[in-house]
Amino acid sequence: MKFRSIVAFVLLLVFALAVAPTAEAAKISFKLGHSVSDQHPYHLGAEKFKEIVEKESGGEIEIALFPNNQLGTGERDLLEGLQLGTVDIYVGSTGPMGGFEKKFMLFDFPFLFKDKAQAYSVLDGEIGQYVMGLLDKIGIKGLAWYENGFRHFTNSKRPVNTPEDAKGLKLRTMENKIHMALWKVMGADPTPMAWGEVFTALQQGTVDGQENPIPIIFVQKIYEVQKHLALTGHVFSPAMIAIAEAKFNGLSEEHKALFLKAAKESALYQREQITRMEDEQVAKLKELGMQVTEPDVALFREATKPVYDEFKGELGEDAKLLDQILSGN
Repeated sequence: MKFRSIVAFVLLLVFALAVAPTAEAAKISFKLGHSVSDQHPYHLGAEKFKEIVEKESGGEIEIALFPNNQLGTGERDLLEGLQLGTVDIYVGSTGPMGGFEKKFMLFDFPFLFKDKAQAYSVLDGEIGQYVMGLLDKIGIKGLAWYENGFRHFTNSKRPVNTPEDAKGLKLRTMENKIHMALWKVMGADPTPMAWGEVFTALQQGTVDGQENPIPIIFVQKIYEVQKHLALTGHVFSPAMIAIAEAKFNGLSEEHKALFLKAAKESALYQREQITRMEDEQVAKLKELGMQVTEPDVALFREATKPVYDEFKGELGEDAKLLDQILSGN
């Protein structure tokens, strides 16, 4: 009996040692990348997504977070990484997506949304889901709409209260032709540049200004190299959590459903965080020495109308969606 007990124990030990590496190997790992600080709401949303997926998968899935362009040199690079397999999950703006799928330009037109409530309604409704679905054909699966908030304008030269005040300023923009065009019609000199290069360019005077939502301006410490902030709100900047389609298709149906659920829940959380930050950070930027102006938005809306004439035709039959949003229907 003693001999049998020893044999049984040895067999159990061998079995345990054999199974342990297999269980570890079965864990599914993902790399999630974004381009900004780990203090930004993108990262907070990514942390919430990670928390939900890892907890509700019972540890079967792990997600590693890579902020600050650790997986690429800008959002376009990260999006290309989804296609190349160097990035598994992307969190970031949709600004560069017009270069992959023209219909994403729909959300780049200036002064398209009256407020956040309208933006959320459109993004979470039929129009937003239609546009998100267009990514499928380029190897990317959109999971949910995040946001980057309304974009505002900073510069180191002068206060901006009217479109004429922007004339002659060299301004960093994303690599997005509608964003560039809206500044050109006001006489500014838009200069596309990867985000990782922007702070140094502002510091050295290579460019005079940049445009971004308040949380970017605050957490990336733009106030250290820019004196003037104009609350123009010229573009609402949707963002997205998206996954390489090949990685998504490799998941079980149960895990696919979990990813979609976690994305939607983290999106609601991320929107709450960015709105909270916006409310708090404008006051803090004033305390930090920025001169904040609140221009008459109607003047900027009128000045940028030619952008609609220039680019609306590129949406083809989907130009009707632009009219639908503008009419509030």
